[in-house]
Amino acid sequence: MSKNKSQIIMQFKVKFDQFMSNLDIEFENYDIYIQAFSHSSFINDFKLDKLSHNERLEFLGDAVLELTVSQFLYKKFPLLPEGKLTKLRASIVCEPSLVTFAMSLNMNELLLLGKGEEKTGGRERPSLIADAFESFVGALYLDKGIESVETFLNKVVYPHVIDDNYTANRDYKTELQEFMHRRNKGVITYHLLDESGPAHHKLFTSEVLLNGEALEIGEGRTKKESEQNAAKKALNNSR
Repeated sequence: MSKNKSQIIMQFKVKFDQFMSNLDIEFENYDIYIQAFSHSSFINDFKLDKLSHNERLEFLGDAVLELTVSQFLYKKFPLLPEGKLTKLRASIVCEPSLVTFAMSLNMNELLLLGKGEEKTGGRERPSLIADAFESFVGALYLDKGIESVETFLNKVVYPHVIDDNYTANRDYKTELQEFMHRRNKGVITYHLLDESGPAHHKLFTSEVLLNGEALEIGEGRTKKESEQNAAKKALNNSR
């Protein structure tokens, strides 16, 4: 039995309350955050107002990120010339970085997607995740102002920028998902095969599967690292 819009929004609110509680952010306006995570496929499925998806908030959030990140870099690196500041900012607000920041918060779990988009792996698609991050920033700016955005970025983004050599970490899991989606190959999943070693030095072994069939195996010191390494192997062998 398919869920109706009210049920979906109710479940979203429960998840979103916990999400904001984890960030220690008090918010005012549910509706603007619902919009921030509403993909156009969700809007189309329920025949809602065509402008109630997240693209306008994404537009705003992109501008807010440009300003706030620029200010942060200007203050943090007083001796860095304009050209290098521009390149550094670009590496922070690019899609791979935004996906990394969003996935560290499991932000993709909040996405409101249409049935088709959900079935084809939209929840793992880098472009949708990055867009949602920007939309959330736009919504937070409208709801709570620039200071709340700065507080959020201080927790989630700026700790990654230790020096002026910052580059986006590649997210092989989302790259592999996007690669398979573009070719209509099917659904990517991960399975933990083994966990060994003492608590302070564990080794995890995971496999990546396409439609339930194993593609590659990866190892790492965390479950996430083992999955990333498995995805990297699968991606390299698929190209």
